[in-house]
Formats: sequence, C-alpha cells, structure tokens
Amino acid sequence: MKLLATATALCLGLACSGALANEPTEKDAIAMAERGAALVKAKGKEEMMKRINAKDPDFVQGELYVDLRDVKTGIVLAHPYNPSIVGKDLTDVPDANGKKYRREIIELAAAKGKGWVDYMYKNPTSGKIEPKTTYILLVDGVVLEAGLYKK
Repeated sequence: MKLLATATALCLGLACSGALANEPTEKDAIAMAERGAALVKAKGKEEMMKRINAKDPDFVQGELYVDLRDVKTGIVLAHPYNPSIVGKDLTDVPDANGKKYRREIIELAAAKGKGWVDYMYKNPTSGKIEPKTTYILLVDGVVLEAGLYKK
C-alpha cells in the first residue's frame, strides 16, 4: 500500500511538472512581443491590429497574448479578448488595487522603449482578477504588450 501511494504521488508530481512546463514564461512573452515588433516594422500597425483581433496564434496563445496601444494617446488599438476597450483611452483607469498601470506602461515605453510592468488584470482563461506582469515593447509609435499571469 505504501509503495502504491509513493508511485501515485510520483506520477502526480510528474503530471504536475509537465503541466507547469507548458505555462508561458517571460521568454515566451518577450518573443511574442518581438514577433509583433517585426510584423509592425514589415507590414505596419494596421496588419498587427488585424492579427490580434483575429486571434492569430502567433500573437494569441491562451492567457499569453499581445495587445496594442498608441504610445502618444494611450488609446487601445487592438485587444484579442476585450474588444470593448479598443478605441478607448484608459490611461488613468486603475487596476483592482488602484494602480494606474497603463500610465506606467506608456511612461516606461516612452522613456526606455521596453521593460516590465506589474498589475492586476482579468485572466481570460480563469475569468478571475489575477496578478500579471507584462513585457512592453515600443515600435513605430505603438506599444506591444505581452503579459503573464503569476501563479
């Protein structure tokens, strides 16, 4: 019986580690944003907007996805899961903890061109407000944002 319990625990441990291996990483977020930057440079922001809105698998993979914001106006240009915010300037709308993270995203993009911003946001796969970290990358006047939910 003890051997069976040990074997079961080992199998569960391996199953869980396999599931964790499939979770997106910071490297995945950076790579996705960089793919988006290459597309914007090659074909323009309109093409990137179309790809995001169409949930192109290069830019939308479950809870890891790219959205697009104009760096000067703060207006959301494309979002795969929340089309109701597209065309809106939500720069000073805070997250669940009162943080004006969109303002921080714009300021970081303008100052450094890239980096990470932490905040709370609704996870499209769980439907819950969860801690999130987002890699931002400025290219041709738009900010690509690819974020990970912290487990």
